[in-house]
Amino acid sequence: MKKGKSIGKKKNGFDLWAFILCLLIVFVAGFIGSLFTSNAVDSDWYKINRPSFTPPNYVFAPIWTILYILIAVSLYLLWTNSKNKKQKRNILIIFGINLVLNASWSILFFGLKMPALAFVDIILMLFTIVLMVYYSDKINKTASYLLLPYFFWVCFASVLNAGFIF
Repeated sequence: MKKGKSIGKKKNGFDLWAFILCLLIVFVAGFIGSLFTSNAVDSDWYKINRPSFTPPNYVFAPIWTILYILIAVSLYLLWTNSKNKKQKRNILIIFGINLVLNASWSILFFGLKMPALAFVDIILMLFTIVLMVYYSDKINKTASYLLLPYFFWVCFASVLNAGFIF
């Protein structure tokens, strides 16, 4: 192997290992959240309290799968297009906080049945998504655009969450 080449890096600059790592990072957060969600959506607590405009349960898994893929691609584009270690560190911090909040929401909402605390979590999550879009726009515009569906879905999820409180 030639000096300076990354493992998995092809001529076109695609780094397979970095992409796989980004997918793993994002999907681990999703998996942790799903541990608390899957059984809870069939519980009486959820069925009785959910707002009337809540989509059917089967809609959530495909939407979140698509969103997690978009988040991972965004993370990959930012990681591979960062100009220095400081940018990479900031990306990891912002995405890391967001993914912790993402997984925590499911724990708070479904696991602990604390929609008010989950609402605080989801508002913080929205704030981190705004930071992710803002920061990524400076590095790679495509990466920032890929985060917009995530932002809009979490806005909708915030309204659903509020429906459990008010």
